[in-house]
Amino acid sequence: MYALEVEQLGKTFRTQRGKKVVALKGLTLSIGQGEIFGFLGPNGAGKSTTIKLIMGLIRPTSGTTRILGVDSQKVEARKNVGFLPENPALYDYLTADQYLGMVGKIVGMGKQDIQRRSDDVLERLELLHARKRPIRGFSKGMVQRLALGQALLHEPSVLILDEPMSGLDPMGRALVKEIILELKEKGCCVFFSTHITSDVETVCDRVAILNQGTLQKVYQVSDLMLEGVHGYRVQYRNAEATDVQSVESSPERLEAVLAELRSSNCEVLLVEPVRKSLEETFLDVVGRS
Repeated sequence: MYALEVEQLGKTFRTQRGKKVVALKGLTLSIGQGEIFGFLGPNGAGKSTTIKLIMGLIRPTSGTTRILGVDSQKVEARKNVGFLPENPALYDYLTADQYLGMVGKIVGMGKQDIQRRSDDVLERLELLHARKRPIRGFSKGMVQRLALGQALLHEPSVLILDEPMSGLDPMGRALVKEIILELKEKGCCVFFSTHITSDVETVCDRVAILNQGTLQKVYQVSDLMLEGVHGYRVQYRNAEATDVQSVESSPERLEAVLAELRSSNCEVLLVEPVRKSLEETFLDVVGRS
């Protein structure tokens, strides 16, 4: 059974003047349990629309979505889902403790479980020091982390995140990526949208590129990293010098270059692939479409 299934999903909106706007057309995806799946696309590509359809916040014009085999338009399908919307709006007069307590009651958790999980979540998201502070005094990054915390509170088996790195500084982004990888180890499915390609390269098993409401391509990230290699950069140091130097080589010439350096009494310090980045691939795909 897949964690998430999207089949021929489509959504058409109407403007106030009655004009049709096709936001999504014919999207089909299957995402496994324990998989981290990135959803990549420019602004207006249809990423948030897809997530709203999966979460039952809007109804599809065509197609179906299922969570753990259950039609996601049904409330019971979302019991094991943690959801982070693109622009989380929290009750800013509450403290972090009060907010998580409210969320815990809504999802049917007991008092002791709420306390235990609130402690765990706040500590992991580095918000323990601010648990008694009203949310209105939080920075944008702290609000984003707390919003992620409410999605994690009931230990869901499926996590759906819309732009989870938005508003986070480099340390916050690194923390969220660590948490996503920890969830994968526990068998959780993580589906997240983003336009930051480096985040996808770091944590995702697969990535889909969406543009103008249409699925362009689905990549296995590990394969994409290997296929994009077009050369190697070799850093070395001459035995008689202290400066580190580098030379680039084609894949076919790498062994010969290494042999030449060793025969010249050079110490090889690093061999790294020179490859096409996911960002370049993304721009190519979006440009063609």
